[in-house]
Amino acid sequence: MKSVGRLRRSEVGSLSGRKRREPPGGGRALEEWAMKLITVQKDPEEIDGLLGDASAVFLAGCGTCATLCRTGGVAEVLAMKERLEKGGRKITGWTVIPIACDDLSREAIQENAKAVDAAEAILVMACAFGVQMISECSGKPTLPALNTMFVGKESGGGVYREICAQCGDCVIGKTAGICPITRCAKGLLNGPCGGTNHGKCEVDSSVDCAWTLIYRRLEELGRLELMEEILPPKDYAKASAPRRFDLSELLASDSGERSDEEMVVR
Repeated sequence: MKSVGRLRRSEVGSLSGRKRREPPGGGRALEEWAMKLITVQKDPEEIDGLLGDASAVFLAGCGTCATLCRTGGVAEVLAMKERLEKGGRKITGWTVIPIACDDLSREAIQENAKAVDAAEAILVMACAFGVQMISECSGKPTLPALNTMFVGKESGGGVYREICAQCGDCVIGKTAGICPITRCAKGLLNGPCGGTNHGKCEVDSSVDCAWTLIYRRLEELGRLELMEEILPPKDYAKASAPRRFDLSELLASDSGERSDEEMVVR
């Protein structure tokens, strides 16, 4: 049976045949995790352009988020294999890594070393984190087959919505716990705009106006005075790339004591 990272193909969950598999360390089954990296597949023309003249390709998918999104699970990897082969490219091998953004990617590349060595490029059907992980350990041109859209939280019925832009300058303490950067189509820090209409967004009338939601929640909390505060422009220097977090610098002593001032994020 075809190897899929540490799992056999029959053990990888999918939306069409969901199987419960406990994540490392226990906890909720992978398909039930609330947060997911949401991806969509690139157009075939863009993928072909990225592959260029590469005639031999190794395929890698992801058994977690991309499987849930139906963009990089077993079925999608096999469909990509079939399409590329019809286009005249040789597929040297394929794998679906249980968690592509994890060190399991390194293990999967090692397990499939012969097929990877025979390839001129690796096409990764996983989020950008997975692509970068495989790129670091493969020594091959590593190309994304997917676009990473956002970190999504399930809001019911398999629908995921963006809840945090990870901007490094959080304002939701002033906006009743609702992020205006992600929930407002215009990302307004001081709203609402003049286009709100009966609680709906003028950009998309099927979407609730973020600032109407903020107003209503502040009203419920008895904190409407916060609507009168003018939030300053965001300090995007706090999100300057590449960001880095060093856990070791949090340790104040061998006892592990630390203070808020000792948290270091770069």
